[in-house]
Amino acid sequence: MNIEDAKKAVAKEALKFIEDEMVVGLGTGSTTAYFIRYLGKLIMEGDLEDVYGVPTSYQSRLLAIESGVPVVSLDEVDAIDVAVDGADEVDPHLNLIKGRGGALTMEKIVEYRAGTFLVLVDETKLVENLGQKMPVPLEVIPPAWKAIAEELEVFNAEATLRMAANKEGPVITDNGNFILDAKFSRIDDPLDLEIELNTIPGVVENGIFADIADIVLVGTSGGIKRMER
Repeated sequence: MNIEDAKKAVAKEALKFIEDEMVVGLGTGSTTAYFIRYLGKLIMEGDLEDVYGVPTSYQSRLLAIESGVPVVSLDEVDAIDVAVDGADEVDPHLNLIKGRGGALTMEKIVEYRAGTFLVLVDETKLVENLGQKMPVPLEVIPPAWKAIAEELEVFNAEATLRMAANKEGPVITDNGNFILDAKFSRIDDPLDLEIELNTIPGVVENGIFADIADIVLVGTSGGIKRMER
């Protein structure tokens, strides 16, 4: 099973967690995009009824509308039954690094409030320790980015401002902020670091998602592996 097939497989498996009259958090990224398309197909064909999606980004919102998933905003719902999203890294305790797509703040808001947070990844995203492959993204207030990058040196982290690929200048989030990518040599206590990073003035949110994921579906060469808290 190649990576794209693994993404499709876990996206289809995630549909088994969706029932009629559910509110579903819609994450951002390539794996979640497959899930949104498959969910829309079930809704359009009448296999699911009264299902609404809460998007975590403009990307997921536009894709949901295009795919036939009715969308609502966070302040229009009383609860989110299931949130479905990908991750950049997953450790053995189901702690995550997320935010390569730049939507980490809204993702954390939605997924923290979900009754069940379901994570979809392929096996290349599994690591022994967070930070092994990926930096930790931080959404930051633009005027503060340089001061925050310097502050991160206290944590023995090297931070770089994320630059855009198809425009001049830095990446701008849906909230109008910048993204710093902080590379740590090793993250031994993800929950403690997540809290500490958010105490730095000017940091809106960071990409460590500790103690939030309930179930991780992993696409592997041998099929789908289920990891559960």
